[in-house]
Amino acid sequence: MEIGVVGKPNVGKSTFFSAATLVDVDIANYPFTTIDANVGVSYAIAEHPCKELGCKPNPQNYEYREGKALIPIKMIDVAGLVPGAHEGRGLGNKFLDDLRMASALIHVIDATGKTDAEGQPTDYHDPVEDIEFLEREIDYWIYGILKKGWEKFAKRIKLQHMKLEQAIADHLSGIGVTEEDVWEAIHKVGLPGDPTKWSDEDLLAFVRELRKINKPIIIAANKADVATDEQIKRLIEEGKKRGYLVVPTSAAAELTLRKAAKAGFIEYIPGSSDFKIVKKMNPKQEKALQLIKEKVLDRFGSTGVQEVINRAVFELLNLIPVYPVQDENKLTDQFGNVLPHVYLLPKGSTPRDLAYKVHTDLGKTFLYAVNARTKRRVGEDYELQFNDIIKIVATAK
Repeated sequence: MEIGVVGKPNVGKSTFFSAATLVDVDIANYPFTTIDANVGVSYAIAEHPCKELGCKPNPQNYEYREGKALIPIKMIDVAGLVPGAHEGRGLGNKFLDDLRMASALIHVIDATGKTDAEGQPTDYHDPVEDIEFLEREIDYWIYGILKKGWEKFAKRIKLQHMKLEQAIADHLSGIGVTEEDVWEAIHKVGLPGDPTKWSDEDLLAFVRELRKINKPIIIAANKADVATDEQIKRLIEEGKKRGYLVVPTSAAAELTLRKAAKAGFIEYIPGSSDFKIVKKMNPKQEKALQLIKEKVLDRFGSTGVQEVINRAVFELLNLIPVYPVQDENKLTDQFGNVLPHVYLLPKGSTPRDLAYKVHTDLGKTFLYAVNARTKRRVGEDYELQFNDIIKIVATAK
């Protein structure tokens, strides 16, 4: 799974990425600081089952900290986007190529309105326009891919009696579109099964719906610490009207806290509402941290960076963490490790889906599963729940 961090230049996009991953990137107050995509690892954070069950885990593919599981996800910081990117303006083509396989997008905007459409400083620019312009650029990018040769393509689908969803999904496989995505978009728009009857308006309406499904977006209202309450409230309300989650964010504050924690000055878990000073600092450093506490943590409850990531994973993508084990009583794998692995699966997944995630052969030979919490046997139609602990039983080869 890959999450793209997107937005126009100079809104704190690279700062957000650096705060989320602690990857050193170029951060400067001018457009197109990011030329090549930066790739790093961030974490979705969830309560760990051991906090409830009183066990001590031996994590192998995630981290464990103070009762929480830090589940790694791939994050990509792409080049800044400007209006007309789908036509090649700015670094448009590079931007769009970089986000091809992203499962979801975190759109970083300047909540203060102090950055214009081109990423230049200004007295005031409506940040709501930034939400709309990103939609438009991605829509016309996908539209351009489909529109080129559409008439011939649509005729071929009809004449060869091809499955419509499969044909379009194959055509758009390079941006991670699936048959299920296409089917859902077609039915939501209410388009006819004959693609030769689709007008340009129909095609664009289909693309808009497909983008919502295949590239869902969450808004990080960055620089929230210097935005007014009225600005934040308006962004949240306008985002809600358009179907978006909007999270007040201070990427600069998060980056400061994570660097201080890495240097051993404070104890801090991303997403927390406070931190603990454990090592003496100079007065300037202490003052900076105190300002973050007063202007960010006390005001918003967190810096917002981790909340954005968590909500992108658990709400936008509807993923749930599930822990496979071999011994449902001791909660261990074959080597005696307690809850060593966690997998993120789409809500609605079954034990067989989990089995395939662990290993293809395990999925093919799946018989049934055991819910380690209840010690009850469950079939392949059981719907996995958040933080389920599951033993997979399969036939011998």
